[in-house]
Amino acid sequence: MEYIKLHNSDLEVSRLCLGCMSFGEAQRGQYQWTLNYEDSENIILKAYEAGINFFDTSNNYSDGSSEEFLGRAIKHFDRKKIVITTKCYFNEGKLSPEAIHREVAKSLTHLDTDYIDILVLHRFDYDTPVEDTLKALNEEVAMGHIRYYGASAMYGYQFAKYCYTAREKGYQPFTTLQNHYNLIYREDERDLIPIAEQFNVSRTSFAPYAAGRLARISYDEGSKRYDLDSKEGTRYDRSVEADQLIAQRVHEVALKHNVSMSNICLAWQFKKGVAAPIIGVTKEKYLDDAVKCFDVKLSQEDVDYLEELYIPHEVNCNR
Repeated sequence: MEYIKLHNSDLEVSRLCLGCMSFGEAQRGQYQWTLNYEDSENIILKAYEAGINFFDTSNNYSDGSSEEFLGRAIKHFDRKKIVITTKCYFNEGKLSPEAIHREVAKSLTHLDTDYIDILVLHRFDYDTPVEDTLKALNEEVAMGHIRYYGASAMYGYQFAKYCYTAREKGYQPFTTLQNHYNLIYREDERDLIPIAEQFNVSRTSFAPYAAGRLARISYDEGSKRYDLDSKEGTRYDRSVEADQLIAQRVHEVALKHNVSMSNICLAWQFKKGVAAPIIGVTKEKYLDDAVKCFDVKLSQEDVDYLEELYIPHEVNCNR
């Protein structure tokens, strides 16, 4: 495992972040494909044994039960060695001060911990002044409930507004940007990623395998998540023919390096400056495969070949 210090913080994290959307009670919330506690715990424990100390969840994943599962599982570890990210937005009040204070308290209870390492703004809140959201976040920092904060999917100008306002008010700067980024969705290279770089914000991209589209050569090979999650089934459907050509190149480069297509996807993320891509795992074998990505060193020729056929996509700021 490799480690990196997140910018604007003192947090040292593994360069793979385990996404916990896959964990939680299937009958709670919008996901019907999540793992029960026993299976979730097994994967979390295996991830930690592999050197992963960075875990990402959200207050809305399986109606909070993802946080609960993670909180139970990490009792096996030294809390000081774990970095936990959770999110706020898909709740009553979105990012209003009242909502932030309420949801942080709920997440602390779900996780059964005294503090959250990074609280991520899951979306941009059109209804709450940026100044009010940031003031509430810094109040939570002052109280010791959260250590740092970050942002997730939003437009570049929206993230810039948060970052500039934090600087103007003398607040803590943003630590992470968790944005949608992979070989068949690179629209954030136009403005969101440069803004993150301008403000020295570390990137922890989600969907590095494009919902599996880049991890297998055939798009017909589905999964339980793909079949049951309508968002996963449609996010990449508007440019299938063009995207399949890129998947073919991922396959070719994987054969060249004698590794899996998933490994190539992750190695590409590192070449593009991502601190720690977020991987979703539902089977232990997928975790075993992911940690092999550090053995792959892509050349610039490889990167150029993988990127050559990309075409512009409709901007997608939603998970």
